[in-house]
Amino acid sequence: MPETQPLTLEALDPILTGVVQEHRDKVIGWMRGEPGCWGFLAGQAVAACRKSLDRPLSDAERRLVWSRLWSLLETIKARVLG
Repeated sequence: MPETQPLTLEALDPILTGVVQEHRDKVIGWMRGEPGCWGFLAGQAVAACRKSLDRPLSDAERRLVWSRLWSLLETIKARVLG
């Protein structure tokens, strides 16, 4: 059985940054509270991580992705809105 690569924060953060940069319109929508923006970004983040690892994510890994993405978005929102 091949060994699977773990999802680390060192690998996760650049992936999430890429998702945010690629979908700035959805990030702005999320900051405005527009419906569907969070779900879209969360889905894109999971898909990007899955592609990077070349395997499905575990439930715990998906929760980590979502948590880390939410934290990144809150940081961006605080910087933009002061």
